[in-house]
Amino acid sequence: MPLSEKKPTPDVPVLVKRLPHGEGLDLPGYATQGAAGMDVLAAEDVTLAPGARHAVASGLAVAIPPGYEIQVRPRSGLALKHGITVPNTPGTIDSDYRGELKVILINHGHHPFEVRRGDRVAQLVLAPVTRAAWLPVEELDETARGEGGFGSTGGVMALEG
Repeated sequence: MPLSEKKPTPDVPVLVKRLPHGEGLDLPGYATQGAAGMDVLAAEDVTLAPGARHAVASGLAVAIPPGYEIQVRPRSGLALKHGITVPNTPGTIDSDYRGELKVILINHGHHPFEVRRGDRVAQLVLAPVTRAAWLPVEELDETARGEGGFGSTGGVMALEG
């Protein structure tokens, strides 16, 4: 079977509560059949000065199923064209959080940026969570890389040497 005919994974239900200032706005949605992220809309008007940050209201609260998180990611077009991004990318919304979903935006551009109610400001990705269980040991196994970090594997000429 060609990959294009493969059936998509089943949808995971996420409860969503529309807050009063979110009335009339579309719920987050996928722009295409193959999209990984859902576009989320601003529920307020705000002007981001160059260098400024703001937690943009979505007008939504969610109940994410246990074992999942929602990751908040930038929209590539806003980042490329205007320098608008999510500074804590990806932002995490935990399954036990019940407050308003907000998107922290920062303006890395050179001009003020107007966010208007109804604008698509970020993408939301529902993702499974794997929890860690720490196992203290006296020694770790050796690898070829060892303790090398921060550019130790090369790739950027300015870091080498």
